Amino acid sequence: MSEETVPLTAGAGQPKGLLQQMEELMAALNADLSALDADLQGTGGSTGRGAGGSAGRGVVEEETG
Repeated sequence: MSEETVPLTAGAGQPKGLLQQMEELMAALNADLSALDADLQGTGGSTGRGAGGSAGRGVVEEETG
């Protein structure tokens, strides 16, 4: 059974509200992105975008061609 079909419950067995679920997911995503950013900074992971790049702003750019 996937996570989407399993109702999430709070500590007392009551269902979590949608807002609480979204806040928890956003916090987990933010932590993952922070860890990824730290890894990239530690390895000198340059994206080749220069000083005007979108790193750290949540913008995803795709190159064409």
